Amino acid sequence: MYNIIRQFLFLFDPEKVHYFSMNALKFICKIGFIKSILKNSFQSKNPKNVLGLSFVNPVGLGAGFDKNAAYLTELETLGFGFVEIGTVTPKPQSGNEKPRLFRLPKDKALINRMGFNNDGVDIIANRLSIWRKENPKTSLIIGGNIGKNKITENEDAWKDYEICFNGLFDYVDYFVVNVSSPNTPGLRALQEKDALKNIFSVLQKSNLSKKNPKKILLKIAPDLTIEQVNDIIDLSVEINLDGLIVSNTTIDRSDLITDKNEIEKIGVGGLSGLPVKTKSTELIKYINDKTGGKLCIIGSGGIFNGKDAIEKINAGASLIQVWTGFVYEGPAIAKRISNFLKH
Repeated sequence: MYNIIRQFLFLFDPEKVHYFSMNALKFICKIGFIKSILKNSFQSKNPKNVLGLSFVNPVGLGAGFDKNAAYLTELETLGFGFVEIGTVTPKPQSGNEKPRLFRLPKDKALINRMGFNNDGVDIIANRLSIWRKENPKTSLIIGGNIGKNKITENEDAWKDYEICFNGLFDYVDYFVVNVSSPNTPGLRALQEKDALKNIFSVLQKSNLSKKNPKKILLKIAPDLTIEQVNDIIDLSVEINLDGLIVSNTTIDRSDLITDKNEIEKIGVGGLSGLPVKTKSTELIKYINDKTGGKLCIIGSGGIFNGKDAIEKINAGASLIQVWTGFVYEGPAIAKRISNFLKH
């Protein structure tokens, strides 16, 4: 059924379809009995305890899908065990010029250059506060993916991360530091060891001052050199990093089926989906082997079904995130993968 719907939706602009679909789902979920039917249809229990948190199942939705924490009820209804909001920046920003989201159906991939478009930490924190009060019995785990504003210089980036950390602290269950998006100029330079150490030392100091500190993870790119990966592993021990999300989108365009002229016409941006699958899985395995399985890893990149999820878990991931797979496989993806992982 979804394959037919997808063919129709793919006729239109991807970003407009995204908001149209989620707003339609939001409207439907306001009708009590329909929401109950959807819950019964899509939810799957496969409890996991990771990072000291109780997940109803290990299938999450990666950052960038619900940037502004606007669709948490709807995504919980579709059976996701956790949702990562953001990337959130201190000040609101509109992101890069449109069009900035592109489908590559032949490759089961997307290219995006969104540029951290979001409502800013104050508005998002207020939205989360209201949602928490309205949903006190929720089992949905919420991650807060935080970044810097485009206009903030890299040497001052730590200030932006600290602002977002403190602003979201009371409303999210864990944090992810995003320094790996290719769509904010210079951001990936913050993956260097000294820059990371500076950001995390500030965040850990703030975290330890809180009554109940939160887990802080780092999201890394699949395009890092082995030397950079080793630096991050060394740093994770030095600063007591709680985990890694492996991985973000890639800037690599090799081995794509889509015509090269079309790729060139699309231009710059992060590539996600099937072309990232092997690269991210190999990176998970490398990090897991190097750390002896002591570092929590959330696997992301090219997960479309249970088999893909198992590959990530066998490589060393404790949880998995989908994004592009949700677009191509439809609203039942969380349930299908969760049920597959039970067996």
